Amino acid sequence: MLQYRRKLERGEHAPLRALGIVPMCSSQMERMFNTTRIPGIETDIVQHLSDRKHLVVYHRGRFFQLWLYTGGRHLLPSELEMQFQRILNDTSEPQPGELKLAALTAGNRVPWARARLKHFSQGVNKASLRAVESSAFFLTLDDEAQGYDPAATGSLDGYAKSLLHGKCHDRWFDKSFTLISYTNGKMGINAEHSWADAPIVGHMWEYVLATDCFHLGYTEEGHCKGDVNKGLPPPARLEWQIPKECRETIETSYALAKQIADDVDFHGCLFSEFGKGLIKKCRTSPDAFVQLALQLAQFRDQGGFCLTYESSMTRMFREGRTETVRSCTSEAVAFVRAMEEEDQTNGARLELFRKAADKHQNMYRLAMTGSGIDRHLFCLYIMSKYLGMDSPFLKQVLSEPWKLSTSQTPQQQLNLVDINKFPRYVGAGGGFGPVADDGYGVSYIIVGEDLITFHISSKFSSSETDSFRFGQNIRKAMLDIQSLFKPTNHKTELPLTNGVSNGLKKDV
Repeated sequence: MLQYRRKLERGEHAPLRALGIVPMCSSQMERMFNTTRIPGIETDIVQHLSDRKHLVVYHRGRFFQLWLYTGGRHLLPSELEMQFQRILNDTSEPQPGELKLAALTAGNRVPWARARLKHFSQGVNKASLRAVESSAFFLTLDDEAQGYDPAATGSLDGYAKSLLHGKCHDRWFDKSFTLISYTNGKMGINAEHSWADAPIVGHMWEYVLATDCFHLGYTEEGHCKGDVNKGLPPPARLEWQIPKECRETIETSYALAKQIADDVDFHGCLFSEFGKGLIKKCRTSPDAFVQLALQLAQFRDQGGFCLTYESSMTRMFREGRTETVRSCTSEAVAFVRAMEEEDQTNGARLELFRKAADKHQNMYRLAMTGSGIDRHLFCLYIMSKYLGMDSPFLKQVLSEPWKLSTSQTPQQQLNLVDINKFPRYVGAGGGFGPVADDGYGVSYIIVGEDLITFHISSKFSSSETDSFRFGQNIRKAMLDIQSLFKPTNHKTELPLTNGVSNGLKKDV
């Protein structure tokens, strides 16, 4: 991560390009490190600082400040390992109020802003909070083991849920991101969303994993390579003097955050029956294929259709963030209904699929190139409110709930490792919590040629949703759509757009 940050500061990262051609805005990357969200009574601000030379590490309820430089250079991996081991060996107890202090960043913003002004504006509390908020990023040395184990049911679910919210007091949710390391060496990231979108963090994480595994490496005993300067000063404990009133605010924030976290039903679904490779052979967009599968799964799960949100990046424009693709189109509805009608032929269903996929791909293209509608509608709504001209139409359109919220995390081709040759090092992407009380949040990543990972979230408190059930419906929908492309005999060729045939064999 420090290498990646240095490349950012020196401008050595090549700009990302849409379709490998059009450069995309990199402004979000500038706020990746040294950034914190500062709470305010009326509005928060995102504070970005210049080069920071320390981390703040959380372990068993204690906060440590760890310096990242010595003699004008980064600490070596072996030196960082020694410093982390010193923290792990520290047997001191948390100070009063320190254990759950980070829960302030997980609860309501106004109580946190008021507590920050009242209790953290002077003395040791001010100095310690400044150390946290000005750090390069936040690191949690977790006290439990996590990770994906194919033999353990629900292991990916627990892994992802832990990264999403942890214990609600062991991640500093206001930092641009918190790096989490578990006792068994598995790792992950919790990212704050206001400063950037998921692909920014995802691309950095791919770089980190590939560099760590294939460039830096470890000794046969599992230690970081390199010599150790044992003269380095140990990480310093941050001091806190938290009064009873502030501790009560911390407990209130923790209780609220835990109530929300305990209600999150999270399921990680690994779809390995086929992936991007086969979908492209079917001459269709992988994203359109997945989105139509989600519409089919939603209909089977809920017995109806709903307003669907899909994010589209707009980084071909300066400081662009996202636009909305409304995936539940009339063409998608017609296709889903045809899939559920027994008297429909596969040929008719395939034709409807083509129309729906083409419509979706065109909508996505329009959103990327500035011709989307939702952000424009929102701007018009704000202008109408400012001018005192209330618009019932805009109010209705923008207030309808997104019961199905979806997002794809695109992979960056780093050329550091061929993931098809090293499947052991494939990442599972990331996810987010549900947007609606009775809806689903679905994040997916298309990994290599033969794997698609879905992260599905909903709420336990809803009797209408079940994340595992929805994952099974997605799996069946993907397979059912794939079956439309299977020929009835070995001489039959797959129908393609514009009536062209590709001559693929039956076993596709």
